[in-house]
Amino acid sequence: MVTDRPIVVAGAGAIGCFVGGQLAAADRRVALLARSRVKTEIERFGLRLTDFDGSEKKLDAGRLALSEDPAIFHSAGIILVTVKSADTADVADQIAQHAPQDAVIVSLQNGVGNVAALNERLGGWRVLAGMVPFNVIAMGEGRFHRSTSGDIHVGADDANTAAALSVPGLAMRASRDITGVQWGKLIINLNNALSALSDMPLAAQLADRNWRRLFADQMAEGLAALNAAGITPVSATPIPMSWTATLLRLPDMIFNAILGRTMKIDPEARSSMWQDLKQGRKTEIDYLQGAVIALAEQNGVAVPLMRRIVALIKEAEIAGKGPPGLSPQQIRGAA
Repeated sequence: MVTDRPIVVAGAGAIGCFVGGQLAAADRRVALLARSRVKTEIERFGLRLTDFDGSEKKLDAGRLALSEDPAIFHSAGIILVTVKSADTADVADQIAQHAPQDAVIVSLQNGVGNVAALNERLGGWRVLAGMVPFNVIAMGEGRFHRSTSGDIHVGADDANTAAALSVPGLAMRASRDITGVQWGKLIINLNNALSALSDMPLAAQLADRNWRRLFADQMAEGLAALNAAGITPVSATPIPMSWTATLLRLPDMIFNAILGRTMKIDPEARSSMWQDLKQGRKTEIDYLQGAVIALAEQNGVAVPLMRRIVALIKEAEIAGKGPPGLSPQQIRGAA
């Protein structure tokens, strides 16, 4: 890995712009492969990074290379893949066409299948899995706001890529069990759909025991499917994954005290799936709940609540009216 070459963010949406911006703020050479709308926005307003702790960084557009052309990969030392899971194959083909084979590819995407999809098309490249624990909201006018806490995890390698990418404001940790970490994040990400269906901020939703019980019941289905498949998820927080569903069911006062010690959540934090419904985009439900349902089918595990949630998200996608604002009772329905 040649660290003096540019770090290219492939798919500069909310996560990509925030991660790329933090790296650029630490004087790394950063290039963003972005859609026209995002490129124009940054060129006009610059990049403004805000955080749940009140901190803020501002970068002029000249601090980054911006392009809609995948030829920007041509001199990359590291490529951070932040596209939606459905776009992984396409971006892999672009990397194969334009990037040098000694570039390191790091997937910072939701779900657990993206590294396999990248490896399928990038046999000559080193591909590492990553996990981003925090949410980022695109606020408009070049502002990207991190609304929850946590450090990025990257699969451990001999070059210590995680350390090479770690900068102030964006800590990255090497993980020897990145597959377990990814599954642990996926189980937590099952709440993305509940956030989207509720049309509530994450903090308000988690403060309500009825919502937490719904999340816990869905999580229990997911953990049963993983257990049947012989997969051990790794928690990205100090709370063991095996305890999480039980903690979610605790009374509000006890739960909120525990959550406050382990995770910081901005009062207006929203899930990426909520953002997708709000903007009329297709969600990643097939790569989150869908991945668990596939395991459940292979191992004869019933997941009726999860199937119900997938159906409701797909209904909301088709309706195109944004987050439907359902109650826990409406979501449970016939599940």
